[in-house]
Amino acid sequence: MDQLEVKIMERVFKLQVPPAERPRLMEAVRLVDAKMREIRDAGKASGLDRIAVNAALQLAYEFLGQHKSQELSPQVSGRINQLSEELDAEIRRQENLF
Repeated sequence: MDQLEVKIMERVFKLQVPPAERPRLMEAVRLVDAKMREIRDAGKASGLDRIAVNAALQLAYEFLGQHKSQELSPQVSGRINQLSEELDAEIRRQENLF
């Protein structure tokens, strides 16, 4: 395993990766960084935790959409939106504790 330092939104993370998987990991880092910056710049969320959660949900949603021949049902889409709102609320609550 190789140790690799990557930057996502100006924060450094140390990751371990098999040498053969390094290009795929670097592409994932670029994708996550770009999505987080897009969310931050659009003003959709503030705070690194909220931005990260929103990015994760959007990327997962996009991933699932690409790997299914059908669109998500309105119920599933609504549930994803509800979970996103609940996560945002919990993150805000946690931020207020500190």
